[in-house]
Amino acid sequence: MHERAGTLALPEDLIDVDEVTASYYDIEPDPTNPDQRVVFGTSGHRGSSLDGAFNEAHIVATTAAIVEYRAAQGIDGPLFIGRDTHALSEPAWRSALEVLAAAGVTVKVDSRGSYTPTPAVSVAILCANGAPEALRTTGAGLADGIVVTPSHNPPRDGGFKYNPPNGGPADSDATGWIAARANEILESGWRSVPRVIGSDLFEHPCIQAFDYLDHYVSQLDQVIDIDAIRDAGVRIGADPLGGASVDYWAAISERYGLDLTVVNPNVDPAWPFMTLDWDGKIRMDCSSPNAMASLRHTMTPGPDGSTPYDIATGNDADSDRHGIVTADGLMNPNHYLAVAIEYLFTHRPGWPATAAVGKTLVSSSLIDRVVAAMGRSLIEVPVGFKHFVPGLLDGSVGFGGEESAGASFLRKDGTVWSTDKDGIILALLASEILAVTGKTPSQLHVEQVERFGASVYARVDAPANREQKAKLAALDPSDVTATELAGDPITAKLVRAPGNDAPIGGLKVTTDAAWFAARPSGTEDVYKIYAESFKGAEHLAEVQQAARELVSAALG
Repeated sequence: MHERAGTLALPEDLIDVDEVTASYYDIEPDPTNPDQRVVFGTSGHRGSSLDGAFNEAHIVATTAAIVEYRAAQGIDGPLFIGRDTHALSEPAWRSALEVLAAAGVTVKVDSRGSYTPTPAVSVAILCANGAPEALRTTGAGLADGIVVTPSHNPPRDGGFKYNPPNGGPADSDATGWIAARANEILESGWRSVPRVIGSDLFEHPCIQAFDYLDHYVSQLDQVIDIDAIRDAGVRIGADPLGGASVDYWAAISERYGLDLTVVNPNVDPAWPFMTLDWDGKIRMDCSSPNAMASLRHTMTPGPDGSTPYDIATGNDADSDRHGIVTADGLMNPNHYLAVAIEYLFTHRPGWPATAAVGKTLVSSSLIDRVVAAMGRSLIEVPVGFKHFVPGLLDGSVGFGGEESAGASFLRKDGTVWSTDKDGIILALLASEILAVTGKTPSQLHVEQVERFGASVYARVDAPANREQKAKLAALDPSDVTATELAGDPITAKLVRAPGNDAPIGGLKVTTDAAWFAARPSGTEDVYKIYAESFKGAEHLAEVQQAARELVSAALG
């Protein structure tokens, strides 16, 4: 933990925005350097221009690869593109437009010339494709999309995501092909890619305006019981954390007549108003107590027990994540997911009776207990929201959520809303829960603990080099010879997710009282250990230590 974690950023913590944007154009990556090639993780290609990992060459090559990919798939409808507030997002957005326009791709850009949250792009794609009944995975007339964002990453970073016609994150077949082709273009000469340069770009007939804000906000009452929120007079404080949702929250307040205050309407690509995360970096992680320190302080009850808002919320830079703050403090993302699931499946009569709950296998087992008590099916998948897309699309999954505070769910009539994470509707749901039940989500969590038991959950990192991370990702259950975990018999050793039999890229070991999962980091020389215990903090520490030993033994 950094000594200044949770304190306001100082001038020396801030990026030089001019240097970051200049490096985007000035530094040309070395395609023979593994750290400077195009690599799609679970959320697209990410990196910093300063490191030669996110530069003009990457975006030109990746966009050219996307043009070829959509042509090979027969996708010739419009491409919806959005960007967040990171310094690198606007230049990368422009580079992509230059390539797309030259290729004759019709591109839908924000009519305000402003920022666009990830969920707004997903909703636009799905509505354009007539989801869910008319949606095909490939073919003429279908729309797809790009979101230029590194999500909650520090200000020096950039990110680039592709969303196919299903509206969600592209699967590994698509991203693998796109990344491989992009790297070929980097090697063969990315400067030869045709582009529309200069002032002619926004006069090009392929560049068309689209009102993402109105299209998204006008449909929110089909997903959230906004009448209940307004009628109950719930006082909402929404903090966009300097991200793409800033104008959306103001529009939501105005359109629906809510008692909603945009806590911080400022946008600055250096993020001088942020408090430092656990490692001393500026990171727009709305699930982090340190990054959310300012909003948490705002919600500290006064001498009379009152707070300025009944519910306060945060979103990350592209608004696909949520953070929920009540008078009790910032909710653990797992706790809120469990509360949201139980509320939704008992307050959405229009949802299919057979709709299941989707969770990543590193999310809390509290969710398993809640789902079992409701008599619903649980689908446990690997990390990556792409695994929820098919179920959300056809309504067989009512709710899909990740432990990292990302989730989405169906419209009230049981049809698809967004197949990408939507931090805005999860934030609004907290106010609906209070309006309808008279209790905050944190109060409902206490009631869940009384019924299902209290758990302790944490994620820690352990060092691992490139070779060790590759070995971890390829483990077999037989590589783990232990029969006990922290004193309890091991009940399962998983390298594939039980919900869809997809590889988890690591290992999960469970007992009746605890579990851990180990996965290699895609960006650092570490592996991540997720662990949970229903026996308390001391037992969790034993589980974490046992996890390190088990993984070390398996890696040899």
